[in-house]
Amino acid sequence: MKHEKKYDLLTIGRSSIDLYSANIGSPFVDISAFNAFVGGCPLNIAVGSVRLGVNVAILTGIGNDQVGLFIKNFLSKEGVKTEWIPTIDGTRSSAVILGIEPPDKFPLVYYRDNCADININLDHVQNVPFEDFKAAIFSGTAFSKDPSRTAMLFALELAAKNQVTKLLDLDFRADQWHDIRAYGVTIRTVMNQFDVVIGTEEEILAAYLTDINQLEIKHQQISAPEIRGNIDEAIRQIIASGVETLIVKRGKDGASIFQKDKEEVKVPGFPVEVLNVLGAGDAFAGGFSYGFLNGWDLYKSVRMGNACGAIIVTREGCANFMPSNQEVMEFVEARGGF
Repeated sequence: MKHEKKYDLLTIGRSSIDLYSANIGSPFVDISAFNAFVGGCPLNIAVGSVRLGVNVAILTGIGNDQVGLFIKNFLSKEGVKTEWIPTIDGTRSSAVILGIEPPDKFPLVYYRDNCADININLDHVQNVPFEDFKAAIFSGTAFSKDPSRTAMLFALELAAKNQVTKLLDLDFRADQWHDIRAYGVTIRTVMNQFDVVIGTEEEILAAYLTDINQLEIKHQQISAPEIRGNIDEAIRQIIASGVETLIVKRGKDGASIFQKDKEEVKVPGFPVEVLNVLGAGDAFAGGFSYGFLNGWDLYKSVRMGNACGAIIVTREGCANFMPSNQEVMEFVEARGGF
């Protein structure tokens, strides 16, 4: 008898308190106040998805501290299932500080020394009933260090065993790896175990980066590095590795779908005026997951992701500002529909 799935989506990896500049447009050195939000790729995806109507749980770690309570309280209020968020003694919940200087300067500082989510271990993964989930989305950063790296490999095993659709958000953050080339070595090893891989052009190039001089980070924009390389060759290698579906996010130009022996499918975006680019990719993943889990075709699902990403870049923060289903549908309808 086929096991009935209780939940739509499990997101796995980072969570943090996000302190975003309250002085939009001011240089980082002149910031006088910050607003407290929550963030981290999997957390943003979880909130973005649940606001659209997806039944979501998250596997992340928090420290035995007030920041951890802040994160968990927000998720609970949003309706994200928090049963599998362990409090890990001896660690700290992570934090992010961001400057907001539109349209193209967003300096970012991570505070992730001995952070809780990178200490997710095999027991924490074992506690999750993977048989109850339709899909799981992993973040690339969760593979950056042990014990989380090994825990993610175990989670992949359990997901495959329980017929859970596996999605990977490449989520490249250069300063979270002891060597930026290690990101590519690790991601290339696991990528073909995923059904869907989602990433920006920069993240896809990072997966095949062989020379540290190919990467440049300006204005401490950790989430938006400049990476030199052959994007077409990197895409070809990902598909050749066995990845069933690759989705390349291209910012204002929308996104592209790549599959073996098929032509590239270009999905147009929604041009908007940018306030803050942080969280756009996570909003995209939330929107895509909504469509994908509701049986939409890839084109429409990616178009939904583009819409969610476009909305979030017009707003101040990430998870706290994710749009509702009604907001997205009205946004899309006003711009010509899917």
